[in-house]
Amino acid sequence: MSETSYAFKVKIDKLPEGQFLATSEDFPGLVAQGRTVEETLEIAHDVARRLIESYVEHGDSLPSTLRPLGESAILDVAVGI
Repeated sequence: MSETSYAFKVKIDKLPEGQFLATSEDFPGLVAQGRTVEETLEIAHDVARRLIESYVEHGDSLPSTLRPLGESAILDVAVGI
């Protein structure tokens, strides 16, 4: 079975205690928290993968807001300095 990748928007908020929280209006149920933006995105990636696997395993339709990626994609990337 070939792997399909999906794109969706993620919102990152800095919490008062200094950690970061990722949520997504495009992907209900996706919540991830980490010490850095990079760690938070890595955790969000893993949560999204597990959610997609659960949808597929249970025969549920994926949220329509998930966009399958084709041969190429343009994605926003955040870089801090």
